[in-house]
Amino acid sequence: NSHEGAAAGEISALEEAFRKFAVHGDTRATGKEMHGKNWSKLCKDCHIIDGKNVTTTDVDIVFSKIKGKSVRTITFEQFKEALQELSKKRFKGKSDEEALQEIYKLIEGKGPGLTGVTKTVASPTVSRLTDTSKFTGSHKERFDASGKGKGRAGREDLVDNSGYVSGYKHAGTYDHKVQGNK
Repeated sequence: NSHEGAAAGEISALEEAFRKFAVHGDTRATGKEMHGKNWSKLCKDCHIIDGKNVTTTDVDIVFSKIKGKSVRTITFEQFKEALQELSKKRFKGKSDEEALQEIYKLIEGKGPGLTGVTKTVASPTVSRLTDTSKFTGSHKERFDASGKGKGRAGREDLVDNSGYVSGYKHAGTYDHKVQGNK
């Protein structure tokens, strides 16, 4: 009866994936139930939505059908029901059981990917504007040699109350000289 053992193992991998998606992007989520948004993300990221047999609309319809009327989330049990519905559409020629196993394989061990997350584009224009070594005038004073901003010291003329004239090279050496002569 090795098949049952495998199925139990698969379910835990499936449940793990369910939990990862359930908490994605929601700091209050416990991982016990999943929102519609994360359900569609799971279906996209795990390639359950293939654009032919299963579309985003199908995924939304199944979600609405399975969840209760007044709730906005589905539990892991409902999640498995929803997958059963979708597996019939996604793997048409296969038996219900085979289709379900196939759909589980798509999800197991997966987590929410960062696909479609906007990356910054390195354009020559932006790099020219943000390269502090090319700055001139008063802006040149706002950054140190490494290009890190100096903060307030770089923006404002801070008053030097030390009593020395600006440009005097031996500022702060008076005490040493006086004590040295005694």
